[in-house]
Amino acid sequence: MNYKLKFLILLIALSGITIYSQTKIAAKYDYLLYLPKEYSKETKKYPLVIYLHGGGQKGNDLNKLKSYGLPYLVEKGENFDFIIASPQCPDNKYWSTENWFETLYAELSAKYRIDTSRIYITGISMGGYGTYITALDFPEVFAAIVPLCGGINDSDLSRICNLSKIPIWTFHGTADDKISITETERIAKGLESCETKSNFKFTRLENEGHGIEYLYEKKPEIYKWMLKQTK
Repeated sequence: MNYKLKFLILLIALSGITIYSQTKIAAKYDYLLYLPKEYSKETKKYPLVIYLHGGGQKGNDLNKLKSYGLPYLVEKGENFDFIIASPQCPDNKYWSTENWFETLYAELSAKYRIDTSRIYITGISMGGYGTYITALDFPEVFAAIVPLCGGINDSDLSRICNLSKIPIWTFHGTADDKISITETERIAKGLESCETKSNFKFTRLENEGHGIEYLYEKKPEIYKWMLKQTK
């Protein structure tokens, strides 16, 4: 395991924060990688954004990830000033099933110039759930998270205050008939009870349904906000 990651995990353990991923089986998921256009010409470190897809892109074909979201924009030729890693969740599993994050993060940290004070995670639908859950498991890693139409499991409500120190900008359609907006509302309510006042930005999309993946393309201020957040 990467030395920095080992040290980070030790710090989290000493701080009294439970890392629930330790009870999960370690796994290695295939992923798409995007490096900024100037990466090979520079020596600086870059922010890292981890993108988690929804349930329809599970499997073992990375091309499925290119149908929407950040992989779609990369495929179209969009340029970003940050590294993007887009793992693929296997069939019959969820982002919460296994500990895929440590393996991915250790590999990326070893191979690429990553600014560890600017690690972000975003995802939509099942990936929105995955965004929250990964942040719950590793609350000290992320500088900010952006979950779209996600939620958390009932079993995770007891540790919701792990999220209170992480800036969050979340989006949910009021007419979402796949994942109810009440899933995000109960996260907002839960964070109100935490000792640490959370930076929780909740954008309700009036009369919008579940298909809000267009935000990755049409709302670039998401990235501007995200990249302003640092550890």
